[in-house]
Amino acid sequence: MKKLLSILSAVVLLSSCGVVSNLNQGRLLQGGVYVAQALTLSDDQVEDYVHQYITQLDAQSKVLPESSPYTKRLRKLTQNLDGVNERPLNFKVYQQNEINAFACADGSVRVYTGIMDVMTDDELLGVLGHEMGHVALHHTRKQMQKSMLTSAALQGLASTGDKVAALTDSQLGALGEVILNAKFSRDMETEADDYGYNYLCQAGKNPWSMVQSFEKMQKLSGSSQSGPVSNLFSSHPETGKRIEHLTQRCIQDGYKRPNQK
Repeated sequence: MKKLLSILSAVVLLSSCGVVSNLNQGRLLQGGVYVAQALTLSDDQVEDYVHQYITQLDAQSKVLPESSPYTKRLRKLTQNLDGVNERPLNFKVYQQNEINAFACADGSVRVYTGIMDVMTDDELLGVLGHEMGHVALHHTRKQMQKSMLTSAALQGLASTGDKVAALTDSQLGALGEVILNAKFSRDMETEADDYGYNYLCQAGKNPWSMVQSFEKMQKLSGSSQSGPVSNLFSSHPETGKRIEHLTQRCIQDGYKRPNQK
């Protein structure tokens, strides 16, 4: 709150200062409003906005039915996984060759057939654990706050009473960029790794699966034969150090590394 008040005070001061008298004061004050809205964006608001996007994305994507072998595999794999931040998780499979999976603030987890084709069950759990870490640690909200300050489409988003505004097509597109192409900081990536590691341990799973999924992502990123690889891990310059960090945790905790498939 102190940060918010400081920013708003600075905006008001600048707007009345002779040094900046040539600036458009209306635009300057509006910018202050955007900053205020971004910094006060709540997790509930983020969840509501994200849910609007996921609803549209599900309608535009080829979601595989319950009878699909892919969906049956994912259901079996995630049957004991609880919610994140008290939000129940809902899983769907997109028929798409991209090697990708993502988890959202509203509890939606989407997995592409491309990644299911190249990952073992345990490796896929490692990917999901990492992605859910970003949600549990509020990284999604922080990314959206940043985008609200820089994206013209998302500037000015605010709730009306107890409900958030309905997103326009351009805003839905901008929000999709935030969700699907998020570039998290090194610290955020490490935090998500550690959360995913602990999450898998608590679920009775071997956390070596995270290490092996990282290693496989690195290998696939240098191959042109496995379809497009998303920015899940391979684009981050610290992937090697993250693998080393998780490997050390597995060894210290006494987990036995399974055979790589």
